[in-house]
Amino acid sequence: MSRPTADDLDPIERASRDEISALQLDRLKATLQHAYDNVPHYRKAFDDKGVHPSDLKQLSDLAKFPFTTKKDLRDNYPFGLFAVPREKVARIHASSGTTGKPTVVGYTKNDIDTWANLVARSIRAAGGRAGDMVHIAYGYGLFTGGLGAHYGAERAGCTVVPMSGGQTEKQVQLIQDFKPDIIMVTPSYMQVIIEEFVRQGLDPAASSLKVGIFGAEPWTEAMRRDIEQKAGISAVDIYGLSEVMGPGVASECIETKDGPVIWEDHFFPEIIDPETGEVLPDGEEGELVFTSLTKEALPIIRYRTRDLTRLLPPTARAFRRMGKIVGRSDDMLIIRGVNVFPTQVEEIVLQHAKLSGQYQIFVSREGLLDQVEVRCELQPQHVEMGGDEIREIANWLQYRIKTLVGISTRVTVLAPASIERTQTGKARRVVDSRPR
Repeated sequence: MSRPTADDLDPIERASRDEISALQLDRLKATLQHAYDNVPHYRKAFDDKGVHPSDLKQLSDLAKFPFTTKKDLRDNYPFGLFAVPREKVARIHASSGTTGKPTVVGYTKNDIDTWANLVARSIRAAGGRAGDMVHIAYGYGLFTGGLGAHYGAERAGCTVVPMSGGQTEKQVQLIQDFKPDIIMVTPSYMQVIIEEFVRQGLDPAASSLKVGIFGAEPWTEAMRRDIEQKAGISAVDIYGLSEVMGPGVASECIETKDGPVIWEDHFFPEIIDPETGEVLPDGEEGELVFTSLTKEALPIIRYRTRDLTRLLPPTARAFRRMGKIVGRSDDMLIIRGVNVFPTQVEEIVLQHAKLSGQYQIFVSREGLLDQVEVRCELQPQHVEMGGDEIREIANWLQYRIKTLVGISTRVTVLAPASIERTQTGKARRVVDSRPR
């Protein structure tokens, strides 16, 4: 894929910091007023906190305004947070709602155009160009991934293969037959596609794919290296969430691959202490918070993403970057007083050449003590491995987790393909059966 040049960038991607801040301030004032005037929830939340949109004189004043949480979206189900009449909403998406009512998000036609433009910008940042073929294996439907990627790829002038998730054998067949340049998919499902190549006796690194644009779940540098080595592609990270827009809130640049660039002309980021809500300076790790700057149907004010990361200085673009998501504050496991994120275990599993990248963490409670079992599996070429060597791998993994993460575990090394595979989206990495 070609590396982006200055001519490939939107002018704002080359702007000065002062120009970006001035644009953000103007758009932030308009967004706060739009939300206050048209969304009863925000009018009440602002009034209860004693703030008014006119109180925003500089960007740091945003800290005076209340947060928005997923609970607020569920409490206002289905359309209570919309800032335009329902008949002006061109499209509705929603989460799966596995933990309660789904979170519903709406888009005007202008919102959809903005979204398409930002995903197109993300594809260009990944090296994609008009005429490239993009194989989209994100799920289509209420989930924002598939249609978000689809409209963005079309806006970028690409040829789109709207495969959606699942039907892994057919995924491989179409990649072989159509010869796409780019694949957009969750990283965990890319692992499944790679396994299917190998199962069919094909070399995934010999396919036409050159770039993978992966998102929708946290993934580690170890997983990036593993996918790149096995598939022979360059893997970049795209970030987004439905409540803020969908995929394309931030995306990595292929020339640096040093963290997703936040498209700050449309989203204002903050990092807060997840316990106190205090805004932290750039470079410090905390919870990522977003305020939309241009959304019409569903302006979102200081939305707590629960994603833990850092804000980093600009490199390939004028905008700030976000570090790799280290975990989610609501996904963090507390095991015998130790904070544990699944991605910490993933990094260690992927360090062993004889293990596949698939794993699951099972947490239970026996008496008063938490018990943790980590299940992983062998690479297919090691299916005949003897018991002594399997125990050696389990002991190695158990020791590394104890040393690097700080918890004792029971490790079970399974035969290839023993762990459930995701077919449509995010992998299920944790099974926590402890009483609530």
